[in-house]
Amino acid sequence: MENVLLWGFYFLTFYAFLPGFISRTFGFRVFKRGRAREEIALTFDDGPDPVYTPRLLDLLRKYGAKATFFVVGVHAEQHPELLRRMAEEGHDIGIHNYVHKTNWLMRPGTVKKQIARTSGIIEQATGVKPVYYRPPWGIVNLFDFANLGYLQIILWSAMFGDWRKRVGAERLTARMMKKLSPGEVLLLHDCGRTFGADEDAPEQMLQALEVYLQRGSERGYRFVTIGEMIAVTDKNRAREKAGRKPGWFKRTVTACWMAWERCFNVLFRIVDVGDGSLLHYRIRPYRGGELVLDDGAVIRPNDKIVELHFDNAKLRQLLENSRSLMKVAIFLIRETEKALPALARHLESRADLRDVKGLYGISMIHRGPEAFGFSVLDLPRGAFRFFTTRYLRLLIRVLHPSGGELLRDKNAQFYPRIMAISLTEFLRRYGSASGRPQPDASDALDPAAASALPADGPAAAVLTGGKTLQQ
Repeated sequence: MENVLLWGFYFLTFYAFLPGFISRTFGFRVFKRGRAREEIALTFDDGPDPVYTPRLLDLLRKYGAKATFFVVGVHAEQHPELLRRMAEEGHDIGIHNYVHKTNWLMRPGTVKKQIARTSGIIEQATGVKPVYYRPPWGIVNLFDFANLGYLQIILWSAMFGDWRKRVGAERLTARMMKKLSPGEVLLLHDCGRTFGADEDAPEQMLQALEVYLQRGSERGYRFVTIGEMIAVTDKNRAREKAGRKPGWFKRTVTACWMAWERCFNVLFRIVDVGDGSLLHYRIRPYRGGELVLDDGAVIRPNDKIVELHFDNAKLRQLLENSRSLMKVAIFLIRETEKALPALARHLESRADLRDVKGLYGISMIHRGPEAFGFSVLDLPRGAFRFFTTRYLRLLIRVLHPSGGELLRDKNAQFYPRIMAISLTEFLRRYGSASGRPQPDASDALDPAAASALPADGPAAAVLTGGKTLQQ
């Protein structure tokens, strides 16, 4: 019996208590408070209620306030007209399970079914699939973090016990006024028909809320949906981070990395083209599989190649000083347009180019190189691709002030690709005998390319055939 109780304690600790404690205390995988200058988020749980929710909507409309309603599926199913009104008046609607029951007492599969059923009710009534979820009593279990990845879990920064009638409108008003400040996510209830609540408690909530809305409006505060609060928070965090200098640890790592860059350039005889060119290079035998280029040329194993490298010190300075990734992209395009003819002139001056077949590099750039005449080829799967990807991702973290955030962007595609051009084609385009203006690659920077700049910008700094590996 003692062992059974002990294992039960262990199970509850890891399944329920720890996830709830971590999410509530540290905000892990949840949104609970915003960073704002004038915005406050009002959220209402347990509705819709046929008596109090219409009155609440009237009150919000009176003060031009927007809110987020976390509805219980069984209530929403009975009053789809209230869901439609919420949506039509610009409010967000989130999920609060189908029945008001804690996730601690339900299996993961049951929780998913409750959420899916409520989501279907909301979508059928409004035509919009909900993306926000608040578990009853704010309690999550271990599997919620993994199973609810498509939903943003929303908690709160302040709640007031408004589900109990004995609190009274006057005391509730006093409690709420203490939280009249930007960034707050308030938890209130527009329905008293759930376990532990008083059915007519929303009456006093409405009285207190009107005072709160009136005072907040007088102070110039805006009452917004949770979606707008998240957007404002993300924007303010980005602004704060942009104005903050890297810490001592990041500066130390960057300095050590750049020292390694200088050592690498010496040890592996990397050639600086000069005149502040963005491109460096070395000549070495090619060690990969056969490459068939767009112009029909073929680079085979052991053929001599010009291996291209970007000047990471120059790019690091650019990334640290530029506020806009679009500016970074335009700079890279313009610098490449200047660097390629300079590189061609430099290569023409060398007597050991007779056996060189082409120019070659590896980068995370996915759009634009074709405008410069390069073939873009997939890097074969294997150990080289695996370790090169990790190296490039590490380099992004070092070179870019927000490198970690860029790598966490699910829309960014961080994988290396080969860029190559035959020497004959390169000299035809950029050599002294070309005799014609080079193409303007600015057109390569279409909106789609711009959206990929978090990957392409810093990744362009690593047009390297392998500073840690030999292919």
